[in-house]
Amino acid sequence: MAEATVPGPAILEEAVADPQAVFAKERFEVDLEFLQCLANPWYINIIAQQGYFDKPEFINYLKYLQYWKKPEYVKFVVYPHALAFLDLLQTKEFREEIKKVDEATRIHGLQYHHWRWPNYQHAEEEEEEEEESEQLPQEQEQAQAQLQQQ
Repeated sequence: MAEATVPGPAILEEAVADPQAVFAKERFEVDLEFLQCLANPWYINIIAQQGYFDKPEFINYLKYLQYWKKPEYVKFVVYPHALAFLDLLQTKEFREEIKKVDEATRIHGLQYHHWRWPNYQHAEEEEEEEEESEQLPQEQEQAQAQLQQQ
């Protein structure tokens, strides 16, 4: 069995030689860890109840975290729901609603069902698709009738 590799003293020397590189690495790790915590609706609910979303500094931090959506960063995100929640957290309405335990429960249920049955389509979505598919031929017929009248 192979033994785990332990970083040698060269890494420590580099850290001492370039403290900005160490800071950048730590900032990257902290931001990524916090972002991935946002994939959990219960975590969002707790920080909402603690009043973090009432602080302008925290709202600015959430805006700052949008850089994780760029291709060079998104590849490090393990939980893509975190990015969806980050988008939702940009709106005041969502930040207010997520304070409610009932809303966190509802969102958690939706998230669970999405993970459990990723290809499942809700009845409302199926009805919308049916309506759209019915409207398309009607629109085409109307367009053809208008062309024939001209």
